[in-house]
Amino acid sequence: MNVHILAIGRLPARAAERTIFDDYVRRFGQICRPLGLRGLSEHELEPKRGTGKAAEAEVLAKRLPDGAIIVALDERGQQFSSPDFAAKIAGFRDQGRGDLAFVIGGADGLDPSLRDRADLILSFGAMVWPHMLARMMLAEQLYRAATILSGAPYHRA
Repeated sequence: MNVHILAIGRLPARAAERTIFDDYVRRFGQICRPLGLRGLSEHELEPKRGTGKAAEAEVLAKRLPDGAIIVALDERGQQFSSPDFAAKIAGFRDQGRGDLAFVIGGADGLDPSLRDRADLILSFGAMVWPHMLARMMLAEQLYRAATILSGAPYHRA
C-alpha cells in the first residue's frame, strides 16, 4: 500500500519542520516494505490565493489516488494512542486497497465536502496545529506506527 500525505501549503526547504519531516519520511522508507507499505510520498498543493476551503478541497480531491483510503486531519476527529494508530494502519493495509491518503487542509481546515468523504477523521488533540507541525507530527506517527508493526524498539510506551 502506498502512503501519501496531501497538504495545502509548502514547507520551506530550510525550515526546521522540513528537515524533521524529511528525516521521518526517510526512516519510514527504510522499514516499511516488509510491512506491506511501499513508502511515503508528499504532495504539496497550492490553490489560487484567497479562494477558500472549497477550492483547497477541489485541489486536494484531484490529487487523491483512485480508490484511496482517505484520512482527514481535523481537530474534531478521533484520537488514537500510537499502538492503536499502528493497528488502524495495519487494518487499512489488510483491506487490500492500493493507497492510503492523509489530507491536511489550509489555515481554515478542510472543507466539509472533503472531510465527509474521509474513511477516518484523525485528530492530534483538541488544539489546532499549524499545517507545518501537523505534517511533521503525522510523519513521525507514521514512522512510529511502522516501528510498532515491525517490533522495533522505537516506541516505548
